[in-house]
Amino acid sequence: MDTTLQLLSLAGAVALLLWGMHMVQTGVQRAFGPKLRAVLAQTLRRRLSALVSGAGITLLLQSSTATGLLVTNLAANGLIEFVPAMAIMLGANIGTALIVAILSFNVSVLSAPLILLGVILFRSDRNPTAHDLGRVFIGLGLMLLALHQMLAVLEPLEHSADMRTILGVLEHLPAVAILLGAIAAWAVHASVAVVLLVASFATFGTISLETAGMLVLGANLGTALNPLFEASADNPMSRRVPLANLGNRVVGIAIAWPLMPWIVEGLLWAGFGRGTATAVMHLGFNVILAVATLPLLGPIARLLNRLVPDRTDEDDPTKPRHLDTSVLEFPVVALGNAAREALRLADALEAMLQEAREAVSSGNRYRISATRQRDDILDALNSAIKAYLAKLDPDLLSETDRSRLNQILVFAANMEQAGDFVSGNLLPHASKRFKRGLPVEERQEQTLESLIDRLIANIRLAASLFMTEDTPAARALAAEKLAFRKAEEEATADHFRRMHGLSRAEVQGDALHVDLVRDLKLINSHIVAAAAYPVLERSGELLKSRIAPHEP
Repeated sequence: MDTTLQLLSLAGAVALLLWGMHMVQTGVQRAFGPKLRAVLAQTLRRRLSALVSGAGITLLLQSSTATGLLVTNLAANGLIEFVPAMAIMLGANIGTALIVAILSFNVSVLSAPLILLGVILFRSDRNPTAHDLGRVFIGLGLMLLALHQMLAVLEPLEHSADMRTILGVLEHLPAVAILLGAIAAWAVHASVAVVLLVASFATFGTISLETAGMLVLGANLGTALNPLFEASADNPMSRRVPLANLGNRVVGIAIAWPLMPWIVEGLLWAGFGRGTATAVMHLGFNVILAVATLPLLGPIARLLNRLVPDRTDEDDPTKPRHLDTSVLEFPVVALGNAAREALRLADALEAMLQEAREAVSSGNRYRISATRQRDDILDALNSAIKAYLAKLDPDLLSETDRSRLNQILVFAANMEQAGDFVSGNLLPHASKRFKRGLPVEERQEQTLESLIDRLIANIRLAASLFMTEDTPAARALAAEKLAFRKAEEEATADHFRRMHGLSRAEVQGDALHVDLVRDLKLINSHIVAAAAYPVLERSGELLKSRIAPHEP
């Protein structure tokens, strides 16, 4: 077998290894995806538990890159704090090194049984979890099979003069070896495959153990690049986590590089074989880095917060502007910030209704579509407010603070739900009316415009009431429900009264008009619930039920 064919066979074995890793990763995510996120959420209090969880999840996913991308995404969305996210990444680095250590032993005999078990489970259509676990076992079997093929291909290469010449260059260029390992790990999105390949070369003496160590250092560097390159440029947190991990690797490499001759000498003195020594170097590098870095995560977080500061794009309405996390230890200030942000939901809903007024009257499909997209602003701000308030320590909150917190959550949720009704009900009904070419009477158009104007006025009253908690204003806002209920009853009665004298198209147009009035009534209900009901409930003026008490 010539060198070219051998290299092609080696590339095929590496590709099979990567595909097996992909099957394991997707199978685990499908079977346990929500549980993995729950495990991460439960490890936020302690750094050590976060590190252990990161290692365990990486063992399941078979890739520290996958764990890094998951953690970066959760941190960017405010679901994981920065320091625990860095601890999880330290654990992920240990986890991927443990995978290499386990696979470095001769376990290829398990390949066929794992694939057989995987196929049996994969064909189980009645149990989705068993089906996904079948994918995992097939992937593990393919990984072991790929490693066996890699060893079979590399054995003849030991005596290949061409291969020894190519790899011999790395003996005198350690920086090139590190760079080559980094590029390889970055390209395949997995340091496991690269380190196992390096260990195989070292086993057969194709490269020296010192060169293998340099390639392993490079693989550790390369696998830290993918989450950084895939991070969102608009979200500072999505860049801080991978930057911290990359900086950790760079510092570790700078320390390990000059010590490599003594590290190799110590491993050989301890009696490790060349392949096993390569895996031990990989594991030791990540364990030592994790132990040394874990106590320093606080200062590292503060440094990266300065290097990559929070950025608020004033032109992006979906970005919160007042949720300052530095004041979370002062609930009164933090609640004031959240209230200011909640008022932006009222502004966004008002702007959405003003555009909806024009869209409903004009029937312009593009304007209707653009107005519906404004609902994303309400969704994003509501999610940001909830995540911000969830960070408050309950032990620091007084009864007044808890009451205000609940009031903010109720206000924000109802404003967001009112936007959902505009986007999901009002505008689709308006679009349907014009798409079908249904007739619209001028008086109906005037009724809709009048009701939308009334809604906009109610939003402004609700925003004022949210800050002042004025009881008479709350009564006035609650009374608006009667006006909208009356408008719906009149539209419904008028529709049924005229049904027999109208054409089919006119009947459909009348029915859609009733739907539009009903949508406006439901939107107003959320506006009233956002600000009026909490005030009336505290003053004892809100009835628990509209149903009259029954006397037996």
